Amino acid sequence: MENGISVRLISWNDGEFLLRGVRETVFIREQGIPDELEWDGIDEICHHVLSLDKQGNAAGCGRITPADGTNTAHIGRMAVLAEWRGQKLGTAMLQALVEYAHGRGYARVDLNAQVHAIPFYRRYGFAEIGVGFIDAGLPHIRMQLVLR
Repeated sequence: MENGISVRLISWNDGEFLLRGVRETVFIREQGIPDELEWDGIDEICHHVLSLDKQGNAAGCGRITPADGTNTAHIGRMAVLAEWRGQKLGTAMLQALVEYAHGRGYARVDLNAQVHAIPFYRRYGFAEIGVGFIDAGLPHIRMQLVLR
């Protein structure tokens, strides 16, 4: 990226320290999500995306679960540190996760978007499914992108 940020796919084992740092800052400290909801025990089976600055410091992250019985994978835990917001990191990370899903032949990807992020996901072809709901005390809506 032109701002010196790199985006790469990474396993939980290889990136846990940096991934955990971003999520603790954004979800637990900023948004007040309880530890027991953030750490759901499935990070080890997910593939993750990590954004790093030129010095190797984490700037953002996200993850994708393996596809389920309907050949749909789930994108989640998308987070960008405050000082990096507005610089297209979310876009680059989302694209990397969608490309990963497409490369695996998944039919769809879905996500649970915080309501304020709906316009962001719409720009990349995601559409709302169903009605809104509260997750971890914050309003969300399920969104889906058909890949094939």
